[in-house]
Amino acid sequence: MNTMIRKLIVALTLTLLGVCFSACAVAQRCCKLEPMVIQEQGSFAVGGTVISEPGTFDPIKQGAYNPNGVSPEGQTLHGDHAYIFYQIPDKARKFPLVFWHGHGQSAKTWETTPDGREGFQNIFLRKRYGVHLIDQPRRGRAARSTEAATISATPDEQLWFGIFRLGAWPKFYDGVQFSKEPEALNQFFRQMVPNTGPYNAKVIIAAVSELFNRIGKGILVTHSQSGGPGWRTAIDNDNIRAIVSFEPGGDFVFPEREAPESIKLAGRTVTPPTVPMADFMRLTRIPIIVYYGDNIPDHPSENPGQEQWRVFLEVAKQWRDVVNRHGGDVTIVHLPETGVRGNTHFLMSDLNNARIADLMSDWLVKKGLD
Repeated sequence: MNTMIRKLIVALTLTLLGVCFSACAVAQRCCKLEPMVIQEQGSFAVGGTVISEPGTFDPIKQGAYNPNGVSPEGQTLHGDHAYIFYQIPDKARKFPLVFWHGHGQSAKTWETTPDGREGFQNIFLRKRYGVHLIDQPRRGRAARSTEAATISATPDEQLWFGIFRLGAWPKFYDGVQFSKEPEALNQFFRQMVPNTGPYNAKVIIAAVSELFNRIGKGILVTHSQSGGPGWRTAIDNDNIRAIVSFEPGGDFVFPEREAPESIKLAGRTVTPPTVPMADFMRLTRIPIIVYYGDNIPDHPSENPGQEQWRVFLEVAKQWRDVVNRHGGDVTIVHLPETGVRGNTHFLMSDLNNARIADLMSDWLVKKGLD
């Protein structure tokens, strides 16, 4: 079979798969799904701080809203908390899942997919896991910040189209697991949200750690930017019994004197963070699995949307080796190497998200975490 025929067969296969996944998406929206029994659901704020302005509040002089500015004398501001929405199904499994979004995102990451199918929130409820969805401090429904910030209105969505590996604008990658329907891309862009205050990892970690203090033992599921704070939260809190991380960035935590040399990335030098060995060893006590999707090259690329993920995946492998050398249990899954192809940076909402969820749940069962 010559090369041209093989290419035609591959192209036809990918096209048919795309049609099948699109048909499945339509069917899920149109057909009646099995009902779910939710035993409990609700929401709450966790973590955060309170700042107070000196003086005494006068309910007469200061009690009316002034569009020209509020006099803060004697008043308080509650901020820097996380917002949590949770659902506990009937006959829930022993460990709930805590879902933490990435950069420019909120809990919406785990909800309905951009093309209208069930996201991980519902998929794992159907698998009888309790779910807790986080809006991290200064993001989404946890927008109240104790520090001011300027929110720009700069058009940037084509940049993120590339960084999130949907394609190289305006073209999608061949065989990509993202709906080509215009409304799906519209919904995807509209789920992006800004920081309402300066990004502060310590504030964010403290809030998520407090969440685990409140709910007890559970499994942390991170995505992208939350990967780095996720490692540090697990160092701080023994209630995290495992971590599932989808495409974490480069903030892998190494022990002192064992980090790789500085990494070159897009014209800048990145130095991996380090922690004392005693802290690092806490990561060796829990099982960890890390997933990466497709269109990540195995050699340097001039496409910055791909190159940064090539570097991050390489660092992830080095980090895995260090953790495991110290007795840990880290698995890196590069999905195309297992025959699962076309995934973007948002594996949890791609057209094959049910398959990705099955891989994750199979791992949880294997590790006795179900």
